[in-house]
Amino acid sequence: MAKQDFAESTIKGQQRLLDVINQHIGKIPVHEIKAMDILKVCRIYEKEGKLETAKKVKVKCGQVLRYAVSTGLCDRDVTQDLKGAISPPKVTHMAALIEPKDFALLLQDIDHYEGSVVTQYALRIAPLVFVRPGELRHAKWQDIDLEKGLWSYTPPKTKSKTGVQHIVPLSTQVIHLLSELARITKAKSEYVFSATTSNLKPMSENTINQALRRLGYTSEQACGHGFRASARTILEEVLEFPIELIEQQLAHQVKDMHGRAYNRTKHLEKRKIMMQRWADYCGEIKKITE
Repeated sequence: MAKQDFAESTIKGQQRLLDVINQHIGKIPVHEIKAMDILKVCRIYEKEGKLETAKKVKVKCGQVLRYAVSTGLCDRDVTQDLKGAISPPKVTHMAALIEPKDFALLLQDIDHYEGSVVTQYALRIAPLVFVRPGELRHAKWQDIDLEKGLWSYTPPKTKSKTGVQHIVPLSTQVIHLLSELARITKAKSEYVFSATTSNLKPMSENTINQALRRLGYTSEQACGHGFRASARTILEEVLEFPIELIEQQLAHQVKDMHGRAYNRTKHLEKRKIMMQRWADYCGEIKKITE
């Protein structure tokens, strides 16, 4: 199959899924696999309440079978016969504090976090840039221009599709924090937020969430991905910025009136203003609740 670029965690997840499938139906010749064989594997996870995993098993089997069809190893993708046979997973939303007062208290608590220094900076910067957790922890110094106040990188989600870079305008507050952090990690690691165990690796994917747990927030109250929802809601409903501007800064695909995706530099100056106003606002609400 064609080689694609995936994050390391995604590759490991895909391999685990293939291992599970192989364990149950790996010995059956591909041209003899029936829809019921696949459904039996899916049912194992359905009974455990793991509906998302059951769905992933079906999808992955379909991908393998379609490849087998294209190479002449079998005649058809039998997962097509399983439409509606598997219970759909429940839609869940990332935990996020979207009320300004609650969000302000979270920001206050973050300022008092006493874990590792790198984690302290990651926690303080995360709400101000509201990028995806994986993008934050993989941030590299080579992609950050502190003089211009810009962080430019290609999100893993788009690397294999469009390869389009995402630009994050850095507020004066973020530039200050990164300048301080640079004196600690830049000479030791290419990663802005290096792992505590090795400067050759980025911090763990669980670092931010574990820090939030240490601060007393449950997984239902706050998570690293939740900063994005907090920013989106407050920027639109309180600070009244245009939703297209916010969506573009979230690195969501935003299209113009002709259905074309906006250029990565579209409205960059307006986004700079928005990001600075957001950082200022975060500082303001922290003081109000103190």
